[in-house]
Amino acid sequence: MLGFAMKVCNASYALVDDDFAGLHAHGFTDEDAWDIAGITALFGLSNRMANFTSMRPNDEFYLMGRVPKAGR
Repeated sequence: MLGFAMKVCNASYALVDDDFAGLHAHGFTDEDAWDIAGITALFGLSNRMANFTSMRPNDEFYLMGRVPKAGR
């Protein structure tokens, strides 16, 4: 599944029947492949848009699990 998702992310133009066969061999259906591809594509889009617009979570969320730096 992760290999399929990475290929969707990095080289979706190169997906072939063998990629789907690999999913099927592990019990995934064509509908599962659609879900994996859709989630992967949406995640990629949202991250690219967040980077493009220099989005950052609110300070409370951003600092969760991080040590605050002096001056923040």
